[in-house]
Amino acid sequence: MSDNARSRALLILNRWEKEGVPLDLVVAEVLRQPFADPRDLQFCRALVYGVVCWRGYLDALLARLSSHPLAKMKPLTLQALRCGLYQLVAMDRVPASAAINETIRLLNEAGQPKWLTGFVNGILRRVSRELADLQRPGEIDAVKSAGMSMPDLLSHPRWLYDRWVGRFGKEVALALCRADNGGAELTLRAATKVGREALLEKLQAAGITAEAGCFAATAVILPGYRGPITALPGFDEGWFQVQDEAAQLVVPLLGELSEGIWLDGCAGLGGKTTQLAELAGAGVKVVAVEPEARRFALLGANLQRLGQGAAVETFPGTIADLAAAGGRQFQGILVDAPCSGLGVIRRHPDIRWNRKESELARYQSGQLALLEQSAVLLAPGGVLVYATCSTEPEENEQVMELFLADHQDFKVEGCADYLPVTARNFVGGDGFFRTRPDQGVDGFFAARFRRK
Repeated sequence: MSDNARSRALLILNRWEKEGVPLDLVVAEVLRQPFADPRDLQFCRALVYGVVCWRGYLDALLARLSSHPLAKMKPLTLQALRCGLYQLVAMDRVPASAAINETIRLLNEAGQPKWLTGFVNGILRRVSRELADLQRPGEIDAVKSAGMSMPDLLSHPRWLYDRWVGRFGKEVALALCRADNGGAELTLRAATKVGREALLEKLQAAGITAEAGCFAATAVILPGYRGPITALPGFDEGWFQVQDEAAQLVVPLLGELSEGIWLDGCAGLGGKTTQLAELAGAGVKVVAVEPEARRFALLGANLQRLGQGAAVETFPGTIADLAAAGGRQFQGILVDAPCSGLGVIRRHPDIRWNRKESELARYQSGQLALLEQSAVLLAPGGVLVYATCSTEPEENEQVMELFLADHQDFKVEGCADYLPVTARNFVGGDGFFRTRPDQGVDGFFAARFRRK
């Protein structure tokens, strides 16, 4: 098969569906080799993420047009149809002839039989003829003949759409789905050593559109930027870290880091670890825990790039492993717990298809275990901040209730006093911090506890 934007998009989609790994990992691996024309990279990414985002709509449309059940289609055929359909219904700058002919050419190059290419050709040409009468992706107000359900038109699993309608009402559920489908602009956290104004000036001087965020004092937003992060001015010098505004508001909930040892119990790639290190006073020690080898390596790389390699002690294991090693108690602990990620679908559209409602209980069990392990490590009078990038109560409020029921020596402290005035509306009467994608930021939850 020839190497171009469409062929690589098809390769990515096939591998993602088959391997069940995060889409971003497959994209990074397949696109590591550059294209001859840089525009092909942009087109390939747009096609891949567009198909995954709108898969629910595309499959519903395909099910209406095909007499052959989707479940019985060969993976290559189904992904090729999705790619072709998406170009027809959502990529206005792509001529219909190119969308159809290039899809068929890829199938021919893959050695698919004539009857199958004829089948795909027939469906795509029918869609091309009927475009004026079709409800387009996300188009829920027009009265047309598609007859699709609301979850299909909004391209969300029915269980998730119904859950949001039940929790928030239809209006907010629609807003959440639209925010997920609208994607998110690249957001940076300006390093303290530089400051937001200097970073803005550096980016704007390079001809990059950049503006201050609305809620976090360190946030810089790059509307429309689609280039590589490594190409941004200041990347190599450690002037910034990629981090959504909601995520930037979590670490400050720990309060003043003026003394003692502080722990990032779920460091990941180091977004919050590096922020923790920036806020730490001169006599403060920061420890970061990350058990997964790939993430641990990237954590180290980010610490080095931001000039924090000597300031943070990294531990290649779990919180339980750290507790087993013994000998230390922490003045403060951040538990940014592994979760469903249902609050960051706008950045990772594959999450909606990779999650099941039944899995929320499993996440809750793991989150409670992390809090239990962290409680053992927290010094009397110490602060614990729990956070997830999920909007769902099983992973948030219910975890808080269960934890507090078994830990009478912990009390909730309100989050509002630790946030800038611009972000205090995200704190409810219970003191918990909550954001949603329809508010212009990722969906986060956070709570602050103190050990008595």
